[in-house]
Amino acid sequence: MFLRLTHVTRYSYSTGVTFAPHALYLRPRETSRQRLHSFALTISPPARRIATTDPLDNALDWAYFDAVLPVNALEFRSELMVETLDTNPFDFFLTPSALSFPFGYNAAESVALAPCLALRPDSAGAPLHDWLARNLPFRPTDTVTFLGALNTAVFRSLRYTRRDEEGIQSAGDTIARGTGSCRDYAVLLIELCRTLGLAARFVSGYLYEAPLPGQPVSPPAMHAWAEVYLPGGGWRGLDATRGIFCDDAFVAVAHAAVAESVNPIQGAIFAPPGTTSSLHTHLIIDRL
Repeated sequence: MFLRLTHVTRYSYSTGVTFAPHALYLRPRETSRQRLHSFALTISPPARRIATTDPLDNALDWAYFDAVLPVNALEFRSELMVETLDTNPFDFFLTPSALSFPFGYNAAESVALAPCLALRPDSAGAPLHDWLARNLPFRPTDTVTFLGALNTAVFRSLRYTRRDEEGIQSAGDTIARGTGSCRDYAVLLIELCRTLGLAARFVSGYLYEAPLPGQPVSPPAMHAWAEVYLPGGGWRGLDATRGIFCDDAFVAVAHAAVAESVNPIQGAIFAPPGTTSSLHTHLIIDRL
């Protein structure tokens, strides 16, 4: 599937401010299942942009601003075309040792996957084990079937709430509240997987949803989901917000063991006391 995206993020300030360097996770990753054909990033006020990669090989752009000239707004505009190839999310094979769950990773995998096997500092094991006992008392032994059942259980146990404020709820808070945004769903699924010995990581990106005849179209927004590492199958995406495996409608931008580390735009401002700010975003996703 070919998709064209335009993503604008604008911060407005009540008085003139200047900016520290900003880290930007806006360029989609490139893999065997996703090809980036074009990418353009416009920053206002102008900044010197340095393209790098982070320790996980995510594309990371740094924006360095003129610290002398205060301004009242900061805008990032990315325009891109991407080709997604994961038409059938089940088109993979597992190694014989991973066909049935539970399974173990080999020594090399365990070392490489260690950050994706460790629970977050704000996660407590007891609520996660209790949730599993309540919501998934009978666990399929086939690995892929089990992952589908776990993903569906998270989907059915929560009510989606769009949260525009920063931050991610702890898995325990999401369980207690029974609600969350896509990033909260993803973190809960990740923590449940890690509790069960499955390596899982957070993914930030976009989701294309085709308009349905006669149905109102919701404005698109950035999306988040989980990936689980399966020996032989590699990293496989699961979207707990919808209870599905990720296919070619998903555009991955960045991944990490720690969800907050791949926030799309990260940076500080220098502002007089009492300065207020507002945020406006605009996203267009078109299938070509």
